[in-house]
Amino acid sequence: MTVQVQPLNVINAKAIHILSKEIGLDNTLRFINQFTPGYGNYTEEHEKLFNKMSVTGIVKEIKRMKSK
Repeated sequence: MTVQVQPLNVINAKAIHILSKEIGLDNTLRFINQFTPGYGNYTEEHEKLFNKMSVTGIVKEIKRMKSK
């Protein structure tokens, strides 16, 4: 039995097409994103973003922003 090797980009395109057809585009993107490496420094960004806020403070800020 001979297996024809296809280029990786062809396999990826076929796989994405099959996934999106079977589970929908949104779930396909969610699936693919779990294999995508992140970037930046999470700890630094987290500290800058929340500036030592408590969980309670973060929740209050989310509620305030939603009410606008």
